[in-house]
Amino acid sequence: MAGFWGKKETGKFYHPGEEIKINRRSAFAGYDFAQDPLQACKNRMLFVVCAFILVYMTIAVRTVGVCLSGLSPQEDRAENDLPRLKIETSIVRSDITDRNGTIIATSLPTANLFVHPRKIKDKETVAAKLSEYLPDMLYEDILALLNKDANFVYIRRNLSLAQSYRIYALGIEGLGFENVEKRVYPQKNLFAHVIGKTNIDNIGISGLEKELDDRLTASDVPLELSLDLGVQDTLRRELKKAVDEYRALGGAAILMEVDSGEIIAMLSLPDFDPNLSLPPETKAQFNFATKGLYEPGSVLKVFNAALALESGEIKLTDRFDATKPLKLKYNTIRDYLGKNRWLDLEEIMIYSSNIGSAQIALKIGQNKQKSFLRNLGLFDEISSFEVAEKATPGVPGRWGDATTATVAYGYGLSLTPLHIISAFSAIVNGGIYHTPTLIKQHQGATRRVVSEKTSATMRRLLRAVVTKGSGRHADVPGYEVAGKTGTANKLVNGSYVDKKVMTSFVAAFPASKPQYAILLMLDEPKPGKDSVSTQVTAGWNIVPAAGRIIAAVAPQLNVRTNYDTTSMRNELIEAAFRSE
Repeated sequence: MAGFWGKKETGKFYHPGEEIKINRRSAFAGYDFAQDPLQACKNRMLFVVCAFILVYMTIAVRTVGVCLSGLSPQEDRAENDLPRLKIETSIVRSDITDRNGTIIATSLPTANLFVHPRKIKDKETVAAKLSEYLPDMLYEDILALLNKDANFVYIRRNLSLAQSYRIYALGIEGLGFENVEKRVYPQKNLFAHVIGKTNIDNIGISGLEKELDDRLTASDVPLELSLDLGVQDTLRRELKKAVDEYRALGGAAILMEVDSGEIIAMLSLPDFDPNLSLPPETKAQFNFATKGLYEPGSVLKVFNAALALESGEIKLTDRFDATKPLKLKYNTIRDYLGKNRWLDLEEIMIYSSNIGSAQIALKIGQNKQKSFLRNLGLFDEISSFEVAEKATPGVPGRWGDATTATVAYGYGLSLTPLHIISAFSAIVNGGIYHTPTLIKQHQGATRRVVSEKTSATMRRLLRAVVTKGSGRHADVPGYEVAGKTGTANKLVNGSYVDKKVMTSFVAAFPASKPQYAILLMLDEPKPGKDSVSTQVTAGWNIVPAAGRIIAAVAPQLNVRTNYDTTSMRNELIEAAFRSE
């Protein structure tokens, strides 16, 4: 035993069991550790645990996949047999907003339904099923599309989400969906002519959508306009009221910031809803504000008076003979409700004398007149303006004395409302012409057209027209309105017709330091429904509308009031004398 346990050591302390020595070479000789039952059990347990982990991970991954796809395992197996539907396309046409960030044009993702006709087997059944989800299409029309001998045919564009998913769920082989976007105009008619619209392929075909198509498709940054939705709504409401009241064929309105050229509001009536797929009536599509050419009548006397002052050849104290008609070689010029006396420049403006205006222009001469009007931008298209519909003024080919005289009081030169208000703003703002724009804080070209002295004098003359002349109904207390009316007979079949007129009113406020200019016009207004007068002149129809508009929009634009206490006192005195 001593040999087996080893030699006993004497004189050494052992813990219990420590004295036992095992010779591992001889003790476990011939023993197979790989067949150890305990080790085998451990290996089997490890295998089972790993198997369970693998199974549960597979189940978890599969569950997540089903939840995210929204398909059951049976549906998933058949998924490859269905047309693909994924209406999550990125928008490629940027939004358009007003100056305050309100969206006036945007794009929404949608889908177009198409078909490969040759892959459709039971076409009658497919047409019947599709007609259930496309109520605006007849069964016969759908069947005709399915029977076309073509590889690719559109069935319906711009499906709603509900229609898309229902048709997708049918699982019909040969049907497919094209991811597209649809242009939407939340404000409907309000900006119809300015913004324009896109076609079925979302390409701009009119208005700003067409003119700035490259900008709108090159960036997803919203295009911020100078337009103000609230002011636009006020203008449209009041202008439409005037059009209806005076049974006019249409009208136009523009409100401009005089020191920048930014258009705050612009519209043309009749208008249309760009969201509708049906084309509007021809007249409703026409943007008169930027493309409508007309002879503006006495509104042009503003530029004639400014020319007189700027030339240095006419003084405020100069007087002109308006006691009788002015006879030219081929025509005779008369005043409407003339004073039949000599008039100075202020009186010529207040009483809108054709005779006095013509004499001023003839004294200055056609060369200076043409140069002055050209510098005001009245001979050329405003090419940089951001709508597609623009017109070049109708400038006479021959410009003799007769043309010089008639242009002085508003005939012979055809202009758009945009041309008129742009030039008028330059006359009243201190003499600087700003190229009109629809883009907020856009710096356009500028140039001086009259001196500051001439501009200041013109503001005084135009203020007198409103306080003493035909613009009285636009004299809104506190806002110092200064403007000029215009009534021009329309040219029909080569002759001017007395009762068919275009009436206009162009004004600035406040006159002491103009911030905004406004132009309103009516096409063929009739006497008012409730009016005892048969007059169709501007002072009776468009001027009252202008007064209502200015009274409404001036507070919206934060224009400070400046009451003319002297004028108010004089009015009270006049009223007191009338009551006696």
